[in-house]
Amino acid sequence: MDHKYKVKVNSALEFEISEQEIKALDTQKTSENHFHLLKDNRSFSAEVTKPDFLNRTYEVRINSNIYSVKINNDLDQLIEEMGLSLGSSQQVNDIKAPMPGLILEVNVSEGDQVKEGDYLLVLEAMKMENTLTAPRDGVVKSVTVSKSDTVEKNQLLIEME
Repeated sequence: MDHKYKVKVNSALEFEISEQEIKALDTQKTSENHFHLLKDNRSFSAEVTKPDFLNRTYEVRINSNIYSVKINNDLDQLIEEMGLSLGSSQQVNDIKAPMPGLILEVNVSEGDQVKEGDYLLVLEAMKMENTLTAPRDGVVKSVTVSKSDTVEKNQLLIEME
C-alpha cells in the first residue's frame, strides 16, 4: 500500500507526496542531518536543523534558505478529517446542557473564580439530579440560566474565561 503524506511548508505551501515518490528521490546522506539531493538535474544541499519527531515538524535548510516543514501521515490526516486531536487538550469555555431539563440550583455567578471539579449548577432531567462541575480552573464569564429555567439539550448554561 502506497502511503500518502501531507506536507506543509512555512504554513503556506501545502502538497501531498507518496511513499513511492519519496523512494524515487535521488538522495545521499552526507553526514548526520545533512543530505545531497538531485531533482530535475539540479543539485541541492539539505540539512535538518531542528527536528521534532514527536510533532513531525522540522526546520530544514536547503542551499541557503530555511523552511519550516510539517508532515502529516495517514493517521494524522484521518484524525484531522474526523475533527479530533491527538495529544493536545482543548480548553473548554462553554458549559452546555447535556440533556433537556430543569435548573434546580445555580451555585456560581459572573466573575466567580472556580477550580476544576467545583459544583456549578444542578440540572434535573428524567427525575434525576445531575450536578455539572467546572471542567477546569477559571473565571465565570457569564451565567445564562437561573433557578427554575427549563433548558434544551446543548443550550449554553455557563461561559468561562
